[in-house]
Amino acid sequence: MLIIKNLTLSMTKDLRVLLEDFSFSLQADMKVGLIGEEGNGKSALLKAIADPESLRGYLEITGEIITAGEVIGYLPQVLTDVVLDQSTSRYLKERTDPEDFDYALFYRLLDEMGFPEDRISDGISMRQLSGGEKIKFQLLCEMLKRPTVLLLDEPSNDLDLESVQWLEGFISKTRIPMIFVSHDELLLDRCANTIIHLEQLMRKRKPQYTIARLRYGEYVQDREERITKQIRVAQKEREEFAAKLERYRQIYQRVEHELRTVSRQAPSVGKNLKDKMHSVKSLGKRLEREKDQLAKRPDFEESINVSFDSAVSLPRGKVVLDLQLEPLRAGERLLSQRVHLRILGPQKVCIIGGNGAGKTTLLRAIVQDLEQRGINYGYMPQDYPEHMDPGKSAVEFLMCAGTKEELTKIRTYLGSMNFTPQEMEHALSELSGGQRAKLYFSKMILDRAEVLVLDEPTRNLSPLSGPEIRSALKEFGGCIIAVSHDRKFIAEVFQEVMLLDGEGLRPVSFSEKMENFAFS
Repeated sequence: MLIIKNLTLSMTKDLRVLLEDFSFSLQADMKVGLIGEEGNGKSALLKAIADPESLRGYLEITGEIITAGEVIGYLPQVLTDVVLDQSTSRYLKERTDPEDFDYALFYRLLDEMGFPEDRISDGISMRQLSGGEKIKFQLLCEMLKRPTVLLLDEPSNDLDLESVQWLEGFISKTRIPMIFVSHDELLLDRCANTIIHLEQLMRKRKPQYTIARLRYGEYVQDREERITKQIRVAQKEREEFAAKLERYRQIYQRVEHELRTVSRQAPSVGKNLKDKMHSVKSLGKRLEREKDQLAKRPDFEESINVSFDSAVSLPRGKVVLDLQLEPLRAGERLLSQRVHLRILGPQKVCIIGGNGAGKTTLLRAIVQDLEQRGINYGYMPQDYPEHMDPGKSAVEFLMCAGTKEELTKIRTYLGSMNFTPQEMEHALSELSGGQRAKLYFSKMILDRAEVLVLDEPTRNLSPLSGPEIRSALKEFGGCIIAVSHDRKFIAEVFQEVMLLDGEGLRPVSFSEKMENFAFS
């Protein structure tokens, strides 16, 4: 059994405490959804359990993590360059015991995951695998260890819709206890039976955690109801106390006035008034004690504040894109016979398709076309960490003109995205994947882009940030062309969904449940 006792995680650079006195036991029947805003320590907690050495120099770890007798299977959110440059065959060999290799399990997993055996080769690097292939192959290698505990950091990242459904089935059916981080609210709601919520209060100066034996949707509803009730009780008590305090002030002022005027004329009356003032002051002390006993307003982490400039809009019917590719290729590889995509203002179109279908390649062609025609666009690539200078700070990433006014605007906006002043100056390499995603959204907003080209934009965002992001994009007045497997995101934001396959690009009908889709 995985047991954690009084675990505290503190960042070495700015001494911020991510987690304090955290204690938890992973029971045999638990499927734990680990949630929290970006940068709150979710990935750090999983690494502290699975690979504490990787945190050396970055985080200080105190407390106990007891894993004796456990075999831990761990999927990190991001692979290092060293790992990405390994061949897939070497990656497999380094993570399995050749003398105890279970070929029956190996081929069963290949079949269940739909992973082609010929992709395991000395001539294919981990970097050459598609995003979905990387996730499936890593999970395959971890399952070959016969783990007794699974730790999965954003396992649904880059999986196509069919694979996400497979992952739901895998997590639900496996008897291995696990802790997983995911941005996918449906995946959390369908698979997790326990929620651990990491929060940072008081502008990230006070960590707080909650453990609830509830499903995600139940936890969110219960949390909202608790917060609403606590706010209502605290507000009522404060209103009642304010009325008492006002009555006290009126009595105090009246007695004080009488003492100044009446006592000069009648000393005996003055003595009575002094006694009365003594009683009034005693009442004041009781009220001070009562103030300390008032119900506290609930401590909870505020959600991010995302909004695009309402003045950004495109005329209805304006041709934004009219792209024809016959065929669509990635190098020498044929992806699709023909692609025709016509976008009019202010359409919102999402492109879906299997892993390796060419969705990212298509988005790159779209960006190139928009660039050539001088369209004001914003682009969020799927591999955005590789497009960011790791040595730059968050502020430097967003800076263009370098003026004082621009700096003030950037800092204000980052504050609304829940960045602390310290995090604004952190190197990008020190920020979480979700924080870097929020920087891309900030850049597109500050640049007032009229067309957004988004490749898996919600893949590293907290599920608690998801509703805010979806609401902002739904209200955006320009065009959106996106690739996504996030079912809530697709269902709530987009008017049109198109499927890319080997034949071309075709419209489909789509529902949030996404048990299947149909051609329009």
